[in-house]
Amino acid sequence: MATPLRYPKFRLLLAGRFTNTLGGAVAPVALAFAVLDLTGSVTDLGLVVGARSVANVLFLLFGGVLADRLPRSAILIGSSTLSALSQGAIAMLFLTGHATVPVLVALAAVNGTVSAFAYPASAAILPQTVPDGERQSANAFSRLATNGAMIVGAPLGGVLIAATSPGWGLVVDAASFLISGVLFALLRVPSVARGGTRDSILHDLRTGWREFSSRTWLWAVVLGFMFLNAAVVAAGTVLGPGIAKATIGAGGWGAVLGAQTFGMVLGALLAMRLRVRRLLRLGVVSVGALCLLPLALAFAPNLPALAAAGFLSGICVEQFSVAWETSMQQEVPPDLLARVYSYDMLGSFVAIPIGQMAAGPVSKLIGVGPTLVGCAAVVLLATAGMLVVRGVRTLEAARVTAEPVPVS
Repeated sequence: MATPLRYPKFRLLLAGRFTNTLGGAVAPVALAFAVLDLTGSVTDLGLVVGARSVANVLFLLFGGVLADRLPRSAILIGSSTLSALSQGAIAMLFLTGHATVPVLVALAAVNGTVSAFAYPASAAILPQTVPDGERQSANAFSRLATNGAMIVGAPLGGVLIAATSPGWGLVVDAASFLISGVLFALLRVPSVARGGTRDSILHDLRTGWREFSSRTWLWAVVLGFMFLNAAVVAAGTVLGPGIAKATIGAGGWGAVLGAQTFGMVLGALLAMRLRVRRLLRLGVVSVGALCLLPLALAFAPNLPALAAAGFLSGICVEQFSVAWETSMQQEVPPDLLARVYSYDMLGSFVAIPIGQMAAGPVSKLIGVGPTLVGCAAVVLLATAGMLVVRGVRTLEAARVTAEPVPVS
């Protein structure tokens, strides 16, 4: 089961992702409570996190083209460095008392832009670090490492914020980007770009689109996640912290996020052992459990209920994450993978800013409880819609024997 760890490149990738995610798990808790302390408005919080998401969506496709043209490790080094600078600037603004919503919106947009270059490269680089037959195990190990970092990071964020201030949580995030950049600098993988004449960016985008749109199972799941993600982030990143501030506090909310991530760790361990014929179908069925946390926030906003909902949804969503990564890497050619990932991410993320920015105004109009119930309903409807598509239900996992590769 532990065979992917034999490969040095995979170990470096794992270490970089772990470090990056450790700080990243602290950041959402820190930023949410920093903005709420600054203005007390969930609408302002929605604007800040929404600005990051808008910028991220706008540049994802360009990030995918670059990750298919350049060494992906080089892109990860650059994005880590720039992310450290942008998050460090936000931290200093809070620590020195100079933070304002317009400046936070601008810096959040910078951070989202940088992340748009990192996401496709990070997703597409994993198959370059292990042999084909070990992709499912490698994806599960990668999820296990990042989820383990979130288990430590989310409660750490809550405790750190309660003991000091949200600004110090953002300092931790900036430092984690610097460390992960060093680790990615040690990870050397070749470019997967095909030789010959370099085509235009527009041509590369069209090629990626043809590859993406030709697979019904792929775009159908992305379409479903367009709606599902908007609902989940509205409940979890905007309305959730607002409810937590009035009930269980920053430390309690960090514990809820930690419980969810602990469930994801157990889910990743389960995914390592699963050998099912229709892996994607199992994954899509499992994401329906993401309705649990919005429902708990609406009807039982106490620590035991919220932690239990987060834990169960974490176990289930991890089945989808591993199934999706493995299916994409199995079906899409390596030299097109980052571009297809960028279309996947664009479609999946495009409605997130809408959900984030609309959560505050809609909850004022109809109430927080009904808004959360609506989010849960969207999750269930999106899950059902994905399962209607025959390709989603019937795509089979490959049975591949791993070829020998050097381990040093």
